[in-house]
Amino acid sequence: MKNEDQRFLREAIEEARAGMDRGDGGPFGCVIVKDGRVVGRGNNRVTSANDPTAHAEVVAIRDACSALQAFQLEGCTVYTSCEPCPMCLGALYWARPARVVYAATRLDAAAAGFDDQLIYDELPLLPAERRLHMEQDLRDEANGVFTAWLAKTDRTPY
Repeated sequence: MKNEDQRFLREAIEEARAGMDRGDGGPFGCVIVKDGRVVGRGNNRVTSANDPTAHAEVVAIRDACSALQAFQLEGCTVYTSCEPCPMCLGALYWARPARVVYAATRLDAAAAGFDDQLIYDELPLLPAERRLHMEQDLRDEANGVFTAWLAKTDRTPY
């Protein structure tokens, strides 16, 4: 690992500590770097914002995309204090950074009371087999919107 990676990873860890100390939420932090400078920062704000999606990575992605005026993180490196949870991992795939560097593992997080194993176990199941009750209806109507999207000549693909 490069010294620069360790420097930015330490910044992510400090974001985690500072947010935790302020009472923002859990002990997670993230910084996003492009061309050697931080373009986005975030710490967990789940409990202070009453927002279950306000994980450090999601907050940092929103901050970086706003700063870059872009909906993707092309050429960026995401430094996060912990291996991303399934939600954050999904957000990172959508954001498309060049790479992700993390410190603690998901097993370390589980030992601290942040266990995402249920989600990992549920993902491969069919919707009807998951613990979260899911129902599906109006497929044809929804597909009509997809058909309109495909016919739209001024759409921005992503």
